[in-house]
Amino acid sequence: MPELPEVEVVRRGLAGHLTGRRIDTVHVLHPRPVRSHPAGAEGMIGVLQGRTVDAIRRRGKYLWLVLDTDALVAHLGMSGQFRINDPSDEFARNTRVLFTLDDGRQLRFVDQRMFGGLEWFPDRAQCPVPHIALDPFDDAYDSVDVARRMRARRTTVKRALLDQRLVSGIGNIYADEALWRARLHFENPTQRLTQRRAVEVLDQARTVMAEALEAGGTSFDSLYVNVNGESGYFSRSLDAYGREGLPCHRCGVPMVRRQFANRGSFLCPKCQRMPRKVV
Repeated sequence: MPELPEVEVVRRGLAGHLTGRRIDTVHVLHPRPVRSHPAGAEGMIGVLQGRTVDAIRRRGKYLWLVLDTDALVAHLGMSGQFRINDPSDEFARNTRVLFTLDDGRQLRFVDQRMFGGLEWFPDRAQCPVPHIALDPFDDAYDSVDVARRMRARRTTVKRALLDQRLVSGIGNIYADEALWRARLHFENPTQRLTQRRAVEVLDQARTVMAEALEAGGTSFDSLYVNVNGESGYFSRSLDAYGREGLPCHRCGVPMVRRQFANRGSFLCPKCQRMPRKVV
């Protein structure tokens, strides 16, 4: 699933192509991506055609088109993509929604698995997703305050990093990378972290996501690409995620994969030791 760096790469690409452009026509090729609209596909078409895109904004893994006081929110889910194309370009498989712009180009929403979607929020352009916490790139984000609230919870550190109500934008990949850099096991109880250690792991998450953003994000397959169809290259720089059996870049011990919820966590068994059980 795209995480903050990947969504920010998409946002920047869209901003360069869409800002100031008018949406002339909209074609919903499959109703599922607009399933949340009360009036269905026709209702979504009606509120979008003829509107001008003023800006593209993002919080965490969500991005939205600002249309005057209204917002069209996009969540990419597992496989959602926005692509900018000329009308003559071959359609990507699983193209779901097609926007024709006033410069003749097309914005195409492609989603193979259809866990993503587009949602309309009238009069909510400033922040249509207030239930999502600030992410580490927001000017108002305060890692000291987030660390304090993290330590007040009775949970484990990776669960806290993935909780979008505490800090948004971090997913499985960058949580594993931040924990490796901070030398923390994912099962460390948050209430046993010092304030310094809690701030450290949050700052490591921001640092690794900034590095990923510079590399265009992390791509393992064609399900994540930017608006020009190009992949990101940060997968070449990963220290933890996906490196089971490979030597730790710090100590040389083979990396391992451990079960975490319904997914896996990658870590170094020497650098990131399992915490002692709380008595």
